[in-house]
Amino acid sequence: MSRIGRLPIPVPGGVSVEVRDHTVSVAGPRGSLSLRLARPVSVSLAEGAVRVERSADDPASRALHGLTRSLIANMIEGVTRGFGKSLEIVGVGYRAQMQGKTLNLALGFSHPVAFTPPPGIEIAVEGTNKIHIRGADKQAVGQVAAQVRALRPPEPYKGKGIRYEGERVRRKLGKAGKTAAKK
Repeated sequence: MSRIGRLPIPVPGGVSVEVRDHTVSVAGPRGSLSLRLARPVSVSLAEGAVRVERSADDPASRALHGLTRSLIANMIEGVTRGFGKSLEIVGVGYRAQMQGKTLNLALGFSHPVAFTPPPGIEIAVEGTNKIHIRGADKQAVGQVAAQVRALRPPEPYKGKGIRYEGERVRRKLGKAGKTAAKK
């Protein structure tokens, strides 16, 4: 039995969970999410907790057992507390600002870059160099953060670009001849 898959998922107050036709729907104060289940996995709701069961013991079913439990637990956490990622912009003249729901970025290109988030994702800018991305769907929050970071990933020589908060960028030395000529 999967160590993660066998654990019951407690359902907090204010969250409703529905299981219908191999689809799990979770609704809460931050929105609603749904998940289509794989065939060897079934979900039952009893005593204020969600339980995930599997019908077979083959490796594919065992893998889906823990995965499905984690996905449902993330859905419940997402509709209650939500998920978030923070990005930092490093570089002279690099800045971000919100204009309505659109994120406008000055990243050293000849033109400003406009990024519109998908529905269900909120973007906030703190100062001019911090971007906060929040939403109920953990996968969507991570995907949007990766898309924003990909607009100008951090480069290894000066460290300029967009990075995750707390991310360490491995720096490279410049040309070896440059430092040897000064000696």
